[in-house]
Amino acid sequence: MNHLHYILKYISHFFLARNTRGFGVHSPFLFQFTRYVLCEKNSYYIFQSIEYLRSKLKKDSRKVGITDFGTGRNRTETVSEITNKSLKSAKYGQLLFRMVHYFKARDVLELGTSLGITTSYLASASSEIHCVSLEGCLEIAEIARENIDKLAIKNIELVTGNINNTLTVVLDQTNKLDFVFIDANHQSKAILNYFNLCLSKVHSNSVIVIDDIYWSSDMETAWKKIKDFPQVMSTIDLFELGIVFFNPDLHKKHYKMRY
Repeated sequence: MNHLHYILKYISHFFLARNTRGFGVHSPFLFQFTRYVLCEKNSYYIFQSIEYLRSKLKKDSRKVGITDFGTGRNRTETVSEITNKSLKSAKYGQLLFRMVHYFKARDVLELGTSLGITTSYLASASSEIHCVSLEGCLEIAEIARENIDKLAIKNIELVTGNINNTLTVVLDQTNKLDFVFIDANHQSKAILNYFNLCLSKVHSNSVIVIDDIYWSSDMETAWKKIKDFPQVMSTIDLFELGIVFFNPDLHKKHYKMRY
């Protein structure tokens, strides 16, 4: 990550973005979404359990050999370092939970399991969800499995291996995708490939969320290209996340919002 690029983009976003009360959003669909998802603050029963587990992981000194298919640079980090540097915060994990809950998603796909914290948020919105999560690094996936078991979440299917290979296999076995969270290889070529492959399984009510859209100028380029896809009707840019909607009743419009 280029930290200076990131900071400058955040400052720009802060001054250009709308608040999340829905003011200035003319679409009734997106107005309801901003009011009842982005502005929702209620806590659900699972939140405390997931965050308690996160607090334990922050102190976990086990070393993990990380296979990074994106950069090609393998390295060793502690579970604590991964937790503090790489996991989505509670604020955004809980937002993903609320989105899945609000849209009553049942077929959920995550690219990039990491330690399973976000995965747990995605799957906990309903016991009827079938959540498939793809993770490239075997050692990280094993810790994710431990965490999912500790939370007693039974509706997660964890698939390991290079996502460039496993995604096509998973999609071949999938009839539809209601909700997709892409948090894997942070390079535009990979992100655009994942997005394009998932398009074959989306429908008018599907939602795709892209993580770290301002991670680099390269990721920002990918986000701009995604907004131009003809299937994409509206997007919401929260800076850390980009939310993509396909509903044909929406006008082609893109929003920046503070969150």
